[in-house]
Amino acid sequence: MDIFDYSIYLIPLFIIVYFYLSGRKKKENASVEIMNEAIEAGLTEPPSLHPEIDPKMCLGSGSCIPACPEGAIGMIKGKAVLINPTHCIGHGACAAACPHNAITLVFGTSKRGMDIPQVSPSFETNVPGIFIAGELGGMGLIRKAATQGTQAIEHIAKLKGGSNPYDVVIIGAGPAGLAATLGAMEHKLKHVTIEQDTSLGGCIFQYPRNKVVMTAPVKLPVVGEMRFKEVSKEKLLEFWQGIIDKTGMKLNFNERMEAITKTDSGFVVKTSKGEYATRAVLLAIGRRGTPRKLGVPGEDQAKVVYRMIDPEQYKNMHVLVVGGGDSALEAAIAIAEQPGTTVTLSYRSDAFGRGKPKNRDNLKAMTDKGRIDVRLKSNVKLIEKDKLVLEQDGNKFEIPNDAVIVCAGGILPSPFLKEIGVLVETKFGTA
Repeated sequence: MDIFDYSIYLIPLFIIVYFYLSGRKKKENASVEIMNEAIEAGLTEPPSLHPEIDPKMCLGSGSCIPACPEGAIGMIKGKAVLINPTHCIGHGACAAACPHNAITLVFGTSKRGMDIPQVSPSFETNVPGIFIAGELGGMGLIRKAATQGTQAIEHIAKLKGGSNPYDVVIIGAGPAGLAATLGAMEHKLKHVTIEQDTSLGGCIFQYPRNKVVMTAPVKLPVVGEMRFKEVSKEKLLEFWQGIIDKTGMKLNFNERMEAITKTDSGFVVKTSKGEYATRAVLLAIGRRGTPRKLGVPGEDQAKVVYRMIDPEQYKNMHVLVVGGGDSALEAAIAIAEQPGTTVTLSYRSDAFGRGKPKNRDNLKAMTDKGRIDVRLKSNVKLIEKDKLVLEQDGNKFEIPNDAVIVCAGGILPSPFLKEIGVLVETKFGTA
């Protein structure tokens, strides 16, 4: 066989290698662009539990990239890199997908510490009777958060003493809170579960409309094993709703915890709707805290929400979006793309300095099309049933009020924990 004969096989091989390397280079360039945009916008600090990737251990398999539906990880020079840190929501699927153990999940960074409450193996804090499970304790993984909620209730069920109307008040209806509620039902504890949002899901609602990876089955009280390997956010919420319907689980939605006071026999939990005297408290709330509100009349209406779930629900409506960060810009753009929808974007400052360049460019394009009316240096003054009042440069004017989305950040729970005596440790890039 001469050289010509070998070339018959070599040419297709060269073509395959060429297209593979070209595609890889294209993806790498896109990752570099995303990372540079994040750096330029100052968006370099992940908000919660996040991956630390060891370049010496990383062999470039790329398995962590499809495992991250938020697009927080990319490949640069053959190594996985956290290119979009603020998009990481801490579910840890990347670490589970890495075949080389190159990813460690850590809290905080060398520049910005992260407060993590100190808890015992039973999930009890240094304040006897106050327990923490799930994301607040740093565990964003759905599977482990649910397991922690279950285990915390098992320890609460063993507590003795107290003559309160409730054995436990569970605060939060995310994976940890829902599993804990099932555990309270199984142990026949007198309990109440409160959730500050108006619907189910806790932190799950903040996941993208894509798959959510669950690396192992979860055993839940009352209902048994939850066997998902990978599941979309919508399917997961549907699953939990089915459990609620089947078990008769009671959840107090739209009820916000406001204070926890120690008593001789336990605690009194004060909420936006009442007070509960209890032997124990389980905090199963997220790290994002309570949404920061505007503090204006009419804000308590159901049409005022603090995050966008699905832009399609705003078809043929006029929507006010309040805020100047990427969440506000992305919400305004996504809603303005819906048929028959117009958006007013209100921001108190004179420029969108915190937004990514790509978001600012998309916002300008939608503004030029007349789909978004940008009102800088403006504030909401009044929210009525069918209209609301904005103030800009000292002048007040009215706009239609079909829906309002407030993207003004959250009030972090760390000060609250310290206020009730829970010890908090600040971690700087450690597990």
